[in-house]
Amino acid sequence: FQGHFPGNPIMPGVTIVEAMAQTAAVMVGATLGLTDGNLLIYFMSIDGCKFRRKVIPGDALRMEVVTTRGKPGGKVWRFKGVATVEGELAAEVEFTAMMDLRA
Repeated sequence: FQGHFPGNPIMPGVTIVEAMAQTAAVMVGATLGLTDGNLLIYFMSIDGCKFRRKVIPGDALRMEVVTTRGKPGGKVWRFKGVATVEGELAAEVEFTAMMDLRA
């Protein structure tokens, strides 16, 4: 995490949130049977984002994402995600995303 922060590196929060969004995209793709990488996900809103502990080099970040709204054929989906390190809550977020297929 070069530059974030010199002498005290931590994983940027935006990177943690992006990782949860990518986890959601993989989950939706698997649910819809899309395994060819053609599913795109676009953030529409990020709500209630909280960071509870630092994530430092060497930490194993575990992400769990659940769908709170969305269905096959629908474009707009809502998710809740949590990220933990060794069972300790590191971050939590709710986000809405639009799903689209790559042309």
